[in-house]
Amino acid sequence: MSKDRIDVKDVTPKEFNPKAHKSQGDRFNPSNRIYVRASTGVFQKLRRYGAWVLLLLFAVVPWVPYGERQAILLDIGQQQFNFFGTTLYPQDLTLLASLFIIAAFGLFFITTFLGRVWCGYLCPQTVWTFMYIWFEEKLEGAANKRKKQDSQPLTSSLIACKTTKHFAWWTIALLTGMTFVGYFVPTHELWHDFFTLNASSWTYFWVIFFAVCTYANAGWMRSIVCIHMCPYARFQSAMFDKDTFIVGYDKKRGESRGPRSRKAKPSELGLGDCIDCNLCVQVCPTGIDIRDGLQYECINCGACIDACDNTMARMNYDKGLISYTTEHKLEGTYTKIMRPKLIGYGVVMILMLGLFLQQVSSVDPAGLTVIRDRAQLYRSNSNGLIENTYTLKIINKTQHIQTYQLGVSGLTDAQWYGRQTIKVSPGEVFNLPMSLGVDPQQLSSAITKIEFTLKDKDGFSINIESRFIKQL
Repeated sequence: MSKDRIDVKDVTPKEFNPKAHKSQGDRFNPSNRIYVRASTGVFQKLRRYGAWVLLLLFAVVPWVPYGERQAILLDIGQQQFNFFGTTLYPQDLTLLASLFIIAAFGLFFITTFLGRVWCGYLCPQTVWTFMYIWFEEKLEGAANKRKKQDSQPLTSSLIACKTTKHFAWWTIALLTGMTFVGYFVPTHELWHDFFTLNASSWTYFWVIFFAVCTYANAGWMRSIVCIHMCPYARFQSAMFDKDTFIVGYDKKRGESRGPRSRKAKPSELGLGDCIDCNLCVQVCPTGIDIRDGLQYECINCGACIDACDNTMARMNYDKGLISYTTEHKLEGTYTKIMRPKLIGYGVVMILMLGLFLQQVSSVDPAGLTVIRDRAQLYRSNSNGLIENTYTLKIINKTQHIQTYQLGVSGLTDAQWYGRQTIKVSPGEVFNLPMSLGVDPQQLSSAITKIEFTLKDKDGFSINIESRFIKQL
């Protein structure tokens, strides 16, 4: 037996120092409420402007008309998905799968390059949460005041403020639910029928459901969704590397931290640039201390950067103690922007985008389905002709009334019983029962392969194969 021994490493945790770590309580406890302090600065302006653009798009798009209907209408009941001049049906939903793949690789690309900027700037959870926090601050006061008020007995003025706040929250939630359902139900009809009590029970259910979800997520759950429920926070680390831009704290410059006067020189006191004001923690919507290093709860919103930069400006120090940086840069080494993983995500995203555009350009403006009558394969009519019965389903995928000409090939002197010229409204599925009659002497076999043809005035045509049966 070998006499060599394995050295034992002491992993006893160091004693917790509350002066060096001032977080907002146990952020992993769902019952803990985080009082987010307002922050101003470049990145918060960028976040707000981006949020306003998305909110306006979300609210306005359902009201944009196109032809005889709204520009974007996802009519699940009719199984029609209208995007401006294009109508998609379930058989076209491979386009939706391609779109999801493009969005996924786009998210992977952005995350590898800039970290969780989607979470911090564009995620609906973040946008609505900051909107609710704005109302909370305007009606109840700053974060410290709200925290103090919530620890004391309720007063009549505080009850009035909280009632107004919740009324504003519910108003936003209801508008959000109405707007979202407006993508699936014609918006003008929705708003009229909803408030005149003429909407369907399912419409009321979904509006109230999304309103409750908005109110609960943005008003109460907030960071709980990001920390405990969002899967993106869990697998984002697989896309990070040391060249990913993250919100980072420069320990070499900031440590040792501690308070001091504006006139004091940090070097003379043996301190770094961090004055331990704790503002970076107070403005964080997830309650983390970025000075402890990168944590998966960080959503890269940049609130701590703006708060720290404002403090550095007041102290006449250089900004950037907390900044968008990389682990390599914090270690004093070179940051490599173009790297295989980032290039790979970008290439796949571009290829899928090209495939998607090719699929969109090849979507047929009309559809034709041929259904044979299976109850009676064939019959002899009064003229002595062999007759087969069919049902033609014509789909107009455009936003305009279309006139179609129908025909058949593969048979000699076939008699067409039914309409051959039809008009179909936008998005309509037109069912046309018809039959074909053929002299049995013209049929060389029991089963003849034929093709039905549909043509429009613009020269578009569809050929659908079927069978004409004489006898079995």
